[in-house]
Amino acid sequence: MVVDSFGAGGARDAAAFGDEGADTMGHIAQATPGWKIPVLMKLGLGSLRPLAHQTPDPAPVGRYGFLNEASAGKDTMTGHWEMMGLKIDTPFQTFGHFPPALIEALERETGRRVIGNRPASGTQILEELAPEEIATGHMIVYTSADSVLQICGNEETFGLQELYRCCEIARRLTMKPEWKVGRVIARPYVGKKPGEFVRTANRRDYALKPFGHTVLDSLKDAGFEVISVGKIRDIFDGEGITEAIHSDSSVQGMEQTIDLTKRDFTGLVFTNLVDFDAKWGHRRNVPGYAREVEAFDERLGELMQALRPDDLLLVTADHGNDPTWTGTDHTRERVPLLAWSPSMKQGGPLPEQDTFAAIGRLVAENFGVPVPEMAELKTQPAIEL
Repeated sequence: MVVDSFGAGGARDAAAFGDEGADTMGHIAQATPGWKIPVLMKLGLGSLRPLAHQTPDPAPVGRYGFLNEASAGKDTMTGHWEMMGLKIDTPFQTFGHFPPALIEALERETGRRVIGNRPASGTQILEELAPEEIATGHMIVYTSADSVLQICGNEETFGLQELYRCCEIARRLTMKPEWKVGRVIARPYVGKKPGEFVRTANRRDYALKPFGHTVLDSLKDAGFEVISVGKIRDIFDGEGITEAIHSDSSVQGMEQTIDLTKRDFTGLVFTNLVDFDAKWGHRRNVPGYAREVEAFDERLGELMQALRPDDLLLVTADHGNDPTWTGTDHTRERVPLLAWSPSMKQGGPLPEQDTFAAIGRLVAENFGVPVPEMAELKTQPAIEL
C-alpha cells in the first residue's frame, strides 16, 4: 500500500535535488497539534522517528524502518518501478516549458492550438485558461515539474474521447528521446466558469512500459494474482497486472482494498492512494494533507481488522511532497516502511534499506519467485519479519 508522497524526510542526497530539509510527515505533524493518527502510531510510525505533538506507542505492534531511493529521480514512476526491482539511472525528462518543436508537432497532429505550456497547479491553470479553452477549443497543456505532460479538456465542450485522442498523439510524440516524459496525463474537468471548475475521476495516464522484468511479472508468470488498486495499472502500463481496479479517491481505494480481503485469492494487492500527492502535496495544502492522513488512518484500522492470519500488510510511500516546501514539485526524501500481520508476534525496528527494491525482494521471497537483479540488493541484508 503506497501512501503517495508520504515522505519521512532526511534523504541522504536531498541537497543534490534542492530538497535538503524537506520533511513531509515531520512538517505536517509540526503544523498540526491535534493530528489524530493512532493506527499509524500503533504500527510504529512514532517509533520510527520523532513527530511533533505525537507520543510514540510504548509497544508498537508493527515492524518499522526507512527506505532510501537508489534511482535518479523523485517521481511516482521512478519510486514504484524501483519498488518492483527496476533502478532508473537516467532521470525521465522534465520541462519547464515544452520545446517549440514538440508544441508545433502536437498542434499539427491534433488540429488544436496549444495554450499554457508551463509548470502550474492543475486547479490554478483551469481558473486561468479554461474559459479560453471552452470558448475557442484550444488545448491546455502544462506540467508539474515532474516528468509529465498534462492536457486538460472540458468533458462537455472538448469531449472526453477527444481528450484521450490528443493524449495518445502526445504520448506517441514524446517517445522521442529528446522529448521522452514518464507519463502523459489526460486531465478532464467539468464546469462553465471560474470558481466552478472541478477535475473529474476520468483521468487517464499514458505511461512508458517498464524497461525490464519486475516482481509483478514474476508473480504473474508464476500464476499468482496481481491486483492493482488506483493508478498502479497506469504506472506499469498494465505489465504484470492480472486485474485492475480504478479508484476515484484515496478513500475509495482504501474501501476497495478492504473489500478485497473478503475474496479468496493468492497473490498481491498493490494499492496506490494518490490524493495525498495530487490534492494536497502539489497544492501545498497542509491542513488538507493532514486530514487525508487521518481518514487513511481510520480505514487502515478497518483493514487490519479484516486481514487473515497469513496476510501481510506493507505500508510505504514512493517519494515526498512536503506541503510546506517551496514550489509545487515532489521532494527527495526517505520513505517509511511499516509491516504488520495478524500472526506477527511482536513489533520492532527494521534495518534501514538503501533501495525501495527491498519491498520487491520481500514480496518475491514470500511467494518464492525470482528476486530483482539490482546491484544494490546483492549486498543488502534481506528484510526479516
